[in-house]
Parts: sequence; structure tokens; C-alpha cells
Amino acid sequence: MTVPGLMLRREFVFLALAVLLGLGAATAYWVSRATVLTIAVAPSDGTEPAVIQAYADALAKRHKEIRLKVLSFDDVRDSAAALQDGRADLAVVRPDVDLPDNGLTLAILRDQAMIIASPEASGLTGFPDLDRKRLAILAHRDADQALIKAMVEHYGLTLLDKDPEGPLPPRHVALVEMPETDLAAAFAEKRVDAVISVISPTAPAAQRIIDIVQGASENRKVAFVTVANADAIVARLPRLQAVTMPAETFGGSPKVPAEDVATVGASYRLMARANLSRPVAADVTQHLFELRSGMANVTPAADYLQAPGYDSTAAATSARLPIHPGAVDYYEREQQGFVERYETWIYLVAFLGGGIGSAVAWVGQRLSRIRRERIEEATDQLLEIRREAQDGADASRLESLAREIDDLAGDIAKHALERPTEARTMSAAAIAIDAARSTVKRTIAAGQPTGDEPDLAGRMTSTGAATSDAAA
Repeated sequence: MTVPGLMLRREFVFLALAVLLGLGAATAYWVSRATVLTIAVAPSDGTEPAVIQAYADALAKRHKEIRLKVLSFDDVRDSAAALQDGRADLAVVRPDVDLPDNGLTLAILRDQAMIIASPEASGLTGFPDLDRKRLAILAHRDADQALIKAMVEHYGLTLLDKDPEGPLPPRHVALVEMPETDLAAAFAEKRVDAVISVISPTAPAAQRIIDIVQGASENRKVAFVTVANADAIVARLPRLQAVTMPAETFGGSPKVPAEDVATVGASYRLMARANLSRPVAADVTQHLFELRSGMANVTPAADYLQAPGYDSTAAATSARLPIHPGAVDYYEREQQGFVERYETWIYLVAFLGGGIGSAVAWVGQRLSRIRRERIEEATDQLLEIRREAQDGADASRLESLAREIDDLAGDIAKHALERPTEARTMSAAAIAIDAARSTVKRTIAAGQPTGDEPDLAGRMTSTGAATSDAAA
């Protein structure tokens, strides 16, 4: 009885260990697997695609837990729409062009300023001075033109996107599109009065443009159009931002500009959908800045990355261009650890594990009780047979009781071999078998006449010994 029971117990222990190991391996895989995020990138002629691709490559090279699947678009409106429609988890967005309802900022990829520069002799220092002037624009982008138009109209001027023949009518400003290589000649031939660009002041292209304007100036000094009361304009157009270009941004001899220049601008932002989990958003933001140095070796535009400015957590999450709480966690060094991230799952697993363990224990106890009850029923029947044999019975009835004892003993022995049973229950059953057989044997011996009648007592002795051994 004991050997099969031990084998069953060992099989159960091995099975339980295998299940636990499998669950542990599955949990470890689930926790350690990389999270793949889809990112919408635009514009195709900007620096952002190169930055995002460098970021995606760096994540894969360093085996980070975040991976990026890049979706390329020609225009930032399309990338914003991809985030809005749920086709992307992250997106490059220019808020002044199109701001998705579900977009929250992670980082600023590039800050841009509206720069209007001309030779100092032109005397162009404010927007009212642009009346009936022609402005050269080197790259035609609908987003940039929309910003320029908004600013021109703010000062009561009308923007013409095509250069008409002859003098411009009063209160009008014309944009003259041309390549960078034609800008110097356009200044020399008086075809344009100034150049306008929406660009990062620290970008190499901005430096080249100012160098051309310096070359067209007799004293190499450059005049910049200043936006007066930029904060008031941003309050009216909240998706823009006030920008200040420090003196000497483009050179120090002579100083260009000679003093700080206030203007407005826009930004290209890396945004995430609002329901992206805080830990994942924090990881994306952290890796972006941790890997920036390596990314800058691939594309210099990575050096323009910066965190959005804010004064407090409340200001960050309630601003007109709110920051994702996960990004705030990174900026304020309040990222969640492993236990905090998976606290709910840990409690849930512990709760369910305890419940499942209790259910398994209850089922085991119930099955053990059922097995015990079956043997107890057989034991009661054996004791009833003993009492009946003591009360006296004829030979045929004693023969029937002997067969019942053999059948019950066989059932008990078979059950003990197939299922582990408590030793106390089996001991009681074995005693009942011996007692019943002994009683029947004595009754038969007491009433059996001498002669050639069947030796029932002898058969009881031989079969009883064999059955008791099996039950034991």
C-alpha cells in the first residue's frame, strides 16, 4: 500500500513543481519582453525622421525594453492624424499645425523661431515696417506659411503667397520663394527686402542664411524684426510659443544680433497617446535622453532635443500643451520600480494563488473524506457481519457472510492500492476484517458436525490470511 501511495505523492509534487516553474518562466518572459510601440514620423523633408530612426536603432542596439516601429508620413498633419486615430502610440507633432485630442508631450525634438533678417540699412525692425515689402522664403512648407500668415494678419497686414508685378499695394506683404543659392543675388538686385524663415536659430541652415544677409550688408550688420509683446500673441495663439534669440547667436564680431531678439515660434514635439501607461512613457522619455549622445553621432539634430519647460507638476499636466504624467515622472525622478509597476498584478496573483491553493486543498480534503467514508462504510458492514455471525446463523448464511467478507476485503485492498488512504482508517478496516472472519470461523467450528462435510472453517482460515495480507 505504501509504495504506490508514495509514487502518487511524488508525481503530484513533480507536477506541482513543473506547473510553478512554467508559470514562473511565463511571468519572467512577459515581464522581460520588449514593448513595441508604433511611432508616426513627419515631415519627410525635416530632421525628425533621422532623429527618430537613430533613436529606434539605438534602442535595438542597446537591447532596451522598448522597440519602435516607424510609420513615415510627408506632413505633420498626417502623423498627428495617425496618433488621433489610434494607428500610432507615439507621433511627431507640430501643435500649431494640428494638435491631436489624445496627444500629450514627452519631449521637444526641435524648437523653431520665426526669423526675419535684412541688411541693417533696410531699417526693418518691427512688423509694421514690413508694409509693401517682399520677403524671401527658402523652403515652402504649408505649416510655416500658416504661422507667417497668422503673424502678418495680427498686425493688420495681408500676406501674398505670390509675388505680383510692380509695387505692392499698401498693407500687403509678399513671399518670394527661392532656393538658398539665389538669395545673395536677390538682395544684390533688390528683388527682396528681407528673408524670413521658421527655423531653429542654432541650426547650420540658419547660420548660412544670416551669413548671406551679412554679405549683402555694407557694414555686415543685420537687422532683425522683433515681435513686440510676444507673450500677448502667445496668449491669443496658444499653440505658438515666445522665443528669445540671445545676442551673438550668429556671431560676435560684429554682434549678430546686437541684442536679444524677441519673436515667436513653434516646436516639433514627440507626443504619446494619453492612455499610454506611465511606466512605458517614462521609459521612452528616459531612453531618448540617455541615448542622445550616441544619436548625435549619427545625426546632429539629436542635439536639439530638450525637455518641455514647466514650473510645477500641476503646471505640466494642466498646461495648454500638457506633458504626459509618465514623462513628468522621469523629469522629476519619480519613476516607479518593479514592485510599484506590477503591484496590482502581484497582489492579484497572490490573491488568486491563495484562492486556488485553498480550493485545491479543499478538493483534496473532500476526496480524502470520500475515500475514508467508503472504507468506513465497508468497515461498518464488516462489523455488522460479525454481529450477525455472533447471533448465530445456519451454514448457508455463514457461507454467504464469508463471501461478503472476502468481497469487502478485496474492495478495501484494491482501493488502498489505487488511492492513498489514512493509516488509521486502514488499520481499523484490517481489524474489522480479522474480527469478522474470526467470528464467522468460530461460529462455523462450533456448529459443524464431525464427518465428511465441507471444511468451511479451514477455507475461511486460508482465504482470510491471504485477504488480510492484501489489505495490510
